[in-house]
Amino acid sequence: MKTYFRQYRPFFIFLFRFFAVYAGLTLIYKLYLKQFDNLLVFEVDDFTAALANQVQWVLGLLNYKCSLMVHDNQASIKLFLEGQYVARIVEGCNALSVMILFAAFVVAFTGKWLRTLVFIVLGSAIIHLLNIVRIVLLSIALLNYPEQENLLHGVVFPLFIYGVVFGLWVVWVNKYSNYASGTAE
Repeated sequence: MKTYFRQYRPFFIFLFRFFAVYAGLTLIYKLYLKQFDNLLVFEVDDFTAALANQVQWVLGLLNYKCSLMVHDNQASIKLFLEGQYVARIVEGCNALSVMILFAAFVVAFTGKWLRTLVFIVLGSAIIHLLNIVRIVLLSIALLNYPEQENLLHGVVFPLFIYGVVFGLWVVWVNKYSNYASGTAE
């Protein structure tokens, strides 16, 4: 048994780091969300509200008439495009849980601490910016093809965001992690 643990030590270290970072960041995120958790008032968290405003700004740049309205009976923001209700932006749309998953993987495939931190910050910024683009494109697509909502929201756009995350992971592992430089434990 001892030989088994010694042989697969790098794998167990990877798992421990991944789950420790994932659990820690998820706990912090849940504590952040808890301050908005009120059964009497349906309050949208600040990050999701900022995301909705950024989506509105980009849609405005693209010459779409876009307006936002806080939902009356759920914690979400209604998005109207050209006067038509096309989507609601909820906490799950903000991609913070995707950024947590991204960061946990990067830390698990260890690298120099400063390089790791910079990659997580830059990668999270890329995820955020592309998430805005994702929601903008989804909103425009739903305006024009509302009957395709399940395909667009459930398949195409999740593939988009998770594809970006996977690409960032590949770059991290192959170029910047200790595994790329051959100094892994």
